[in-house]
Amino acid sequence: MAVVRATEEDVKLLARLIRAEAEGEGNLGMLMVGNVGVNRVRANCLDFQPITDIRQMVFQYPGGFEATQKGYFYQRARANEIRLARKVINGERYHPASFSLWFFKPTEDCPAQWFDQPNAGRYKSHCFFQPVPENCPAVYQTY
Repeated sequence: MAVVRATEEDVKLLARLIRAEAEGEGNLGMLMVGNVGVNRVRANCLDFQPITDIRQMVFQYPGGFEATQKGYFYQRARANEIRLARKVINGERYHPASFSLWFFKPTEDCPAQWFDQPNAGRYKSHCFFQPVPENCPAVYQTY
């Protein structure tokens, strides 16, 4: 059962995003990027209060995803990434992105905080950051 509303076009849009942001991180890395996206739709807090659906999340500006500015993002969604997008839309979570709203690829170690948000951990080259539950309780709700 979906934890965010998603049309077939939304699934393909998320699939394109996760590939463009994290294809080099393998399936698990792409799933984690998908977690961040789904969490942003569910969050209703901080920078993501106006976000209510996948399309808004993908194209949020400012503060959105760098990949949407690259040509690779605009290629057709592939079956593997569509399958991964469905997993996160259906509520599967992957640590350290389980409750994360942000990630980035540092040139060195992950900082303890990023924009005052605690580090949740690292997977390959991406560091993930999650809000404290008091600031974003919806991210921590179980489904």
